[in-house]
Amino acid sequence: MSIITLTTDLGLKDHYVAAIKAQLLSQLPASQIVDISHEVQPFNLAEAAYYINNVFEDFPAGTVHFIGVDHLPHISIGDDNNLYPLVMKLKDQFFVGCDNGIFSLIKNFEQAEKIVRIDDFSAKQALRFPTRNIYIPTVIALSKGIDLNELGEEVTNIRKAFTTQPIVEKDLIKGTVIHEDKYGNVIVNISEKLFNEVGAGNPFTIYFKNSQYFIENISSNYHDVPTGEKLAIFNDDGFLEIAINKGVQGAGGGASSLLGLHSKDTIRIEFHPKGSKDNIEALFPQE
Repeated sequence: MSIITLTTDLGLKDHYVAAIKAQLLSQLPASQIVDISHEVQPFNLAEAAYYINNVFEDFPAGTVHFIGVDHLPHISIGDDNNLYPLVMKLKDQFFVGCDNGIFSLIKNFEQAEKIVRIDDFSAKQALRFPTRNIYIPTVIALSKGIDLNELGEEVTNIRKAFTTQPIVEKDLIKGTVIHEDKYGNVIVNISEKLFNEVGAGNPFTIYFKNSQYFIENISSNYHDVPTGEKLAIFNDDGFLEIAINKGVQGAGGGASSLLGLHSKDTIRIEFHPKGSKDNIEALFPQE
């Protein structure tokens, strides 16, 4: 039984996702189709990579991942900026999508076993309907065990995409909100590893866009704080998460609404090393 995952920006309002699944099931009736997400913000490669990187290593060898985000190919003779459909084999799994930079955002893409450019556009109107005529036929072929060499020419260079990285200064990390989940929790591009390296165990304050809100400790789980209270936690993927305990829309609101945090907003973590001015003043509070 083949396993196929779908990550797209198609949404669920229209029939597009159903059409993809119908095409897959007509050729692979015993396949297992897993929806990673169809709610990726249109054309947002960083968000698509965030979803995929959080789950793909949990899938078994041979899984085929279709990435349908900003995936329209551009093929023109003599154009150095062509966007070809690609297949990347990484950790015994296959990723099918457009060479728009998404492959460079997949975790450990440098360790890819092989990358192949799909060059069969013989289907009528293939480039007009690439999902139906190029990508899904490729997913089906891979699921049936076709050799990568039969799909096209091997390539060694892929287009690079760049995402916002944390800024590190002395006793300071500036991060960016990269994702907001359905509960209103926001994920920041600050890893626990970076937090520990810069902070070295010193006290800290997490400041938000709205300066009246701040957090001075990392919780181990949501129930460390009362219902409706804000908290900071490192999630299963090792990234900083700002949340409201049981703060979902319709039940008081989540961190995004209550704290005014949204994608691309800045989060500051200021560390207070022992012996700093802040700590000295804290020892001798004013009367």
